Amino acid sequence: MAGQIEKRLSELGITLPKPVAPVATYVPYVTCGSLVFVSGQVPFGPDGLQYQGRVGDDFSIEDGQAAARLCAINIVAQMNAACSGDLDRVTRCVKLGGFVNGSPDFDQHPAVINGASDTICEIFGDKGKHARFAVGAGGLPFNVAVEVDAIFEISGRS
Repeated sequence: MAGQIEKRLSELGITLPKPVAPVATYVPYVTCGSLVFVSGQVPFGPDGLQYQGRVGDDFSIEDGQAAARLCAINIVAQMNAACSGDLDRVTRCVKLGGFVNGSPDFDQHPAVINGASDTICEIFGDKGKHARFAVGAGGLPFNVAVEVDAIFEISGRS
């Protein structure tokens, strides 16, 4: 029987990818008590990295939001692994952190990271409402436009 979140993903037309493996010396997530800290996720899609460049120069705000949405989907894929395939264990998205590789004069970082926030809320409903930061960065790994990390609370059942 499919869980509530699995059904919601299906309704939204979202298929979770295989979680992306780390590219350096870190782990994709750490569980500490009831909290899961998900490492920064970049816009990695079915064909590899997407949205390489700067928002404001190479990409519009809407493109940046699409990149942030892809980061959020990768976060949920990592959470699915952390919860042993049972996303109904998520009791709350506590916080998202968003980094935007923007042109020097770009100042719409919160609008870009809304792409991730909106996706998390679409998937988890009220449990997806979170605290957040959205900042500009002078550059991001692999020159991606956006990187997002997250903290979730989960229940103990497995």
